Amino acid sequence: MPEHNPAVESAMEGELALLTPKIRRSPERVGALLHPDFHEFGASGRHWSRAAIIASLAATTETGARPVAVSALRGVQLAPDLVHLTYDTEYDGSRAHRSSLWRRAEGRWLLYFHQATPFSERAT
Repeated sequence: MPEHNPAVESAMEGELALLTPKIRRSPERVGALLHPDFHEFGASGRHWSRAAIIASLAATTETGARPVAVSALRGVQLAPDLVHLTYDTEYDGSRAHRSSLWRRAEGRWLLYFHQATPFSERAT
């Protein structure tokens, strides 16, 4: 049975929040979950800065959008202030393997780095 780890659970909670349309549409709520030095390598291959991802999510997330489907979510605490999460997503027929690093800063867990790699059913 997996060990109860509050750090991993906090990072997972934040990760799942970032995948919900209600959060994604709000620059304030997204910004509250991202580390000041956040960056991402997206499934498109684009390198996203903190400001760019906040603006893009707010502009492209529709009011009636459904949440991103998540599977195989797991995490490990690498250091006292660092958690690594991995999981798969599916949205509108697109699938991606995902990896996130969450850092504790000022007593809160914040997303520091994220990477998405597209995959097909055949490639799993």
